[in-house]
Amino acid sequence: MPIRMLRKLIYSIFCIFLLESLQSQADWQQIHVDVVYLASEDLEGRGTGKNGEKLAAAYIAKRFSDIGLSPKGNNGWYQSFAFSSNPHEKNLKDINGTNVIGFLDRKAKTTIVIGAHYDHLGHGDTGSRAPNDHSVHNGADDNASGVSSMLWLAEQLSKIKKLKSNIIFVAFSGEEYGLHGSKAFTENPTVPLSSISAMLNMDMVGRLNPERTILISGVGTAKEWNQILDQVKPSNLQYNRSESGIGPSDHTSFYLKNIPVLHFFTGQHQDYHKPSDDSPIVNYSGILDISKLIRDVVVQVSDRRTLAFQKTKDENKEQSSSFKVTLGVMPDYVYTGKGMRIDAVLDDRPAMKSGMQNGDIILKVGEMEIKDIYDYMKALGKYSKGEKTDVIILRKDKEMNMSVEF
Repeated sequence: MPIRMLRKLIYSIFCIFLLESLQSQADWQQIHVDVVYLASEDLEGRGTGKNGEKLAAAYIAKRFSDIGLSPKGNNGWYQSFAFSSNPHEKNLKDINGTNVIGFLDRKAKTTIVIGAHYDHLGHGDTGSRAPNDHSVHNGADDNASGVSSMLWLAEQLSKIKKLKSNIIFVAFSGEEYGLHGSKAFTENPTVPLSSISAMLNMDMVGRLNPERTILISGVGTAKEWNQILDQVKPSNLQYNRSESGIGPSDHTSFYLKNIPVLHFFTGQHQDYHKPSDDSPIVNYSGILDISKLIRDVVVQVSDRRTLAFQKTKDENKEQSSSFKVTLGVMPDYVYTGKGMRIDAVLDDRPAMKSGMQNGDIILKVGEMEIKDIYDYMKALGKYSKGEKTDVIILRKDKEMNMSVEF
């Protein structure tokens, strides 16, 4: 092949690659814009009831309006509620929250709820894992990522004219204090609860890992969920499924009203509830891929109109009540290999004192083999404070024995 023709061929291939790259970036550009604004210093961590959260609410309402949704709060786009900052003084209503609600009306008998909480920790006065650091906790992954996914879904679903269900989009406030926004909505719904066929919740979808695994909770809350998820599964994502409808996020409030739910989650990380959870380290293309998956799930649910709700075991309760000690690690909830992989080792806890590191995989605790996180929880249930045991971990293909005192 002549040199000139070869150069033209290489140039053409480069142009095609560049165009594809630019198109891919354009697809998640608005997701990036949404996350960067919601996680900006100007919003001061979006603390419930604070000025920063009010700015975030106004931004979300404006985005809903621009997309073409209709307001569906009890005051335009907004649904206000109040709750106590002290769970032991429930009559004290000292915090005011505001849900932001938009509606895609397809004149259908059924409605699908798509939700994401938009509040965060403000300056970390409560709930922070860096309690002595009162700088802004921007909450890029938790949960600007989920809100950006919800807004992308609102844009995409509004273009599908043949949807057989209405869609209600809810940005929940008060989640960090205890799911108060979703409780307020389910107690005072702006559409009949009986018309809601399913609720899909995005909470922390901004850290898709290199294995591209997403944790999907609630698959046991409807007989059809696993079949639907199998039908729409993209080749570039892996699932880690959990049956329980109970969890520390807003889908729980709907499950407790006998509504099928799914919660999409890319896992905890060492920046969780810290000021370092910031927008530059969010996986934006990952949010896009997860959002496309959720869009396809919504279309499937819309076509079916109703799902068969079923109760599930409260796995979280079983885990938390079965043990008295902790290693002091954050499990990697999206890991699907053998053992329990450590996402983050917490300071001054038994795991750190024994020499464990982020990324270690726990294979054995005492005499108990650890196949997954549930075995890990069962193993901890065998120990009391002050007892010692050996823990076998895998670190970079090498097994190591760690002595641990609880």
